[in-house]
Amino acid sequence: MDRGTYRDSPKRKLSAHQHPASPPIPQGQHSRRQDGSHRGIALAFPFLKQPPKTASGKTAAAKHKFVIDYSRPAGDGVFDGAAFEKFLHDRVKVDGKAGNLGENVKIHRDGDKSITVTSNVPFSKRYLKYLTKKFLKKNTLRDWIRVVASSKDQYQLKFYNIAGTGEEEEEE
Repeated sequence: MDRGTYRDSPKRKLSAHQHPASPPIPQGQHSRRQDGSHRGIALAFPFLKQPPKTASGKTAAAKHKFVIDYSRPAGDGVFDGAAFEKFLHDRVKVDGKAGNLGENVKIHRDGDKSITVTSNVPFSKRYLKYLTKKFLKKNTLRDWIRVVASSKDQYQLKFYNIAGTGEEEEEE
């Protein structure tokens, strides 16, 4: 009685990456290319590509410049720009550590008008909005002031439009 080959056995267990029709991968070999990349991973996830290299061989530093315009609330005397600048200095995280700005992140205040954050490391505009909202909440201004993106690299602090609600209450 011929029991057949191992391949024909119905009790054959497959590893997670094998298809029943594919031959088994020999011991010691794996599905990576010689250059270390996985099959097709660069095509499936283009954001995983490495940043371009400069002539010296080092990777190019991504420069980000974001502006937060707080001129309207500061003009009314509600918003303190110096306290906001100090808050950002203390709270911005670089490499997982707060207050670790160094030469990578620069925070510059332009009077009672705006704050400019310049970064040489990857830095998210959304993270800056998160910190701004956190500052507003801490100073109990979140109910009156909102953070609005006015351009690709700029936020504005604006008062909520509450003029219309006051008229409705007076009429009733």
